[in-house]
Amino acid sequence: MTNRLLTALLLASFMAACATKSAQPPTPVPPAPAASVPGTIPVVPAPAVPPAPAATVTPRPADYLQRVSFTDILGWSEDDQREAWAPLLASCRVLAAKPEWKQACAATASVDIADVSAVRRFFESHFVPHQLRNSDGGTQGMVTGYYEPLLRGSRKRGGVFQTPLHKPPSDLLTIDLAGLYPELKNFRLRGRVVGNKVVPYFTRSELDTQASLAGTELLWVDSPIEAFFLQVQGSGRVFLADANETVRLAYADQNGHPYRSIGRYLVDRGELMMEQASMQGIQAWAASNPRRLKELLDANPSYVFFKEEAISDPGIGPKGALGVPLTAQRSIAIDPQFTPLGAPVFLSTTLPNSTTPLRRLMLAQDTGGAIRNPVRADFFWGFGKDAGELAGKMKQSVQMWVLLPTPLALSAR
Repeated sequence: MTNRLLTALLLASFMAACATKSAQPPTPVPPAPAASVPGTIPVVPAPAVPPAPAATVTPRPADYLQRVSFTDILGWSEDDQREAWAPLLASCRVLAAKPEWKQACAATASVDIADVSAVRRFFESHFVPHQLRNSDGGTQGMVTGYYEPLLRGSRKRGGVFQTPLHKPPSDLLTIDLAGLYPELKNFRLRGRVVGNKVVPYFTRSELDTQASLAGTELLWVDSPIEAFFLQVQGSGRVFLADANETVRLAYADQNGHPYRSIGRYLVDRGELMMEQASMQGIQAWAASNPRRLKELLDANPSYVFFKEEAISDPGIGPKGALGVPLTAQRSIAIDPQFTPLGAPVFLSTTLPNSTTPLRRLMLAQDTGGAIRNPVRADFFWGFGKDAGELAGKMKQSVQMWVLLPTPLALSAR
């Protein structure tokens, strides 16, 4: 099969899938996978001649952005924006070369970061706030949470360590269409070649019966449900007892199937009430129903593959889709169709399972397979058990304002 024909097949499949994807609401439970799963869509056989990209693939800013003033942002003057300074500098390491970001990023060098008023004036001088709106014009959306978990594992299978975590298999085909259609830069297609056809890659359930993952095992861990939630989070750490070391597993790729909430699966079947369908509630159900665990996990056809990374500093978070380390409680995952990666975003929401206000400036430094729509975010809580408790319970209403650099904001009006 020629590269041209292969690309044509994939693109035609993508356009058909887009029409279906745009009609699906986001899945509320459990927290969505966060790290680097942009626009994952399964590949299906399609005609060899691709249609032109539909105009609806790239939404118009006027459809989902409303220019406002800083006084319109709920809680803007109460937040200590100095806590967002380090992640802002991380964003600038990636964005400073872009013309629309150059001035704002260069101006960070002259700000007295000990002075909260000076930091606030910086944002007010170099950025223009825009409130994010849904397709119906509403401004209320949903924010969930994610974190970096810690698992127990081994480099060899044995004893309690029976659940593998895999690197990407060699037959997984990943196509980035940005070179052909820049407006599709946030979408990648995944599949496999069978004869002269491109077909979807194996689902989670199918992977159990295929030989394609043989030899791709990175590590073995002691819990299939914890391994599943590691895939949901997108990255995590594994303590290797036999080597007395801790390694990080970062997102490497995904099988191309859409994320489906196993919490929703349990709710729809009357196994859990909606308010019980948190990560903790799902873990408790799994512990009480070990014989049905495979049935539950297979309800989500998506499967994430990892790569191993050394941990040079335990205080530094995992890298998100922007390619910079995430900052606990100041980084979020967003839908890059609507919010530029790297941009400051102000959230007005509440703490998990609470009415206590949570209003602060965040940096959009990650994406997620279930993070879809303009007013939708995943809040990064950090590393470890306490962060996991908060992340697993977070499913709050939210309003969002994206701060665009002045040159970019002018073009977005």
